[in-house]
Amino acid sequence: MKGHTLVLGITGNIASGKSSVAKELERRGAVVVDADQVAREVVDSGSSALKKMVGVFGSEILQDDGQLDRERVGQMVFADVKVRAMLDRIVHPEIAKKSTEKLQELRKRKDIPLIVYEAPLLFEVGAESRVDKVLMVKIDPVAQQERLMARDHLSKTAAQQRMAAQMQQQKKIARADFVLDNSGTASDMVKQVERLWQQIVVAEG
Repeated sequence: MKGHTLVLGITGNIASGKSSVAKELERRGAVVVDADQVAREVVDSGSSALKKMVGVFGSEILQDDGQLDRERVGQMVFADVKVRAMLDRIVHPEIAKKSTEKLQELRKRKDIPLIVYEAPLLFEVGAESRVDKVLMVKIDPVAQQERLMARDHLSKTAAQQRMAAQMQQQKKIARADFVLDNSGTASDMVKQVERLWQQIVVAEG
């Protein structure tokens, strides 16, 4: 870690609690770059990515105010693999460019103990190259389904559809440097975050 601040990629499947883990690290002094937030920025009204999306999918993906209708696009993506692939081809290069710029700027700073890149699709889009180490947040599938249904007000079928659309947890675990099991209570998660912080920030500092 000498020479520059460590960039830790946090990934995990839907409703695994990635954001909760990132927030705990942020509370300890880490600076978080959220890939989902970057994704929202790159499809802002007037952006080149949004114009490309309208060119491919038509103006029905827009709300009256010119912003992206996320709910409509979400339904289209989950219903059709080809649509998802087309959308990914437009959006992911833009996310990669903006994320890389943000991370490079943060790496230059000497006052940050840890940089966190929270990215649900870290492995799927080949974004491991943007980070130094990867933390995989895993969760028991039963707990995952319950949390997803409660969080997004989904039916069991809709929750299972979203879970099945993602890369298997085991494949991600095999490629990660660190694994945090978030199947239990919030206090269990906090204890694991503290251990990780001691290991990668305090011990290395």
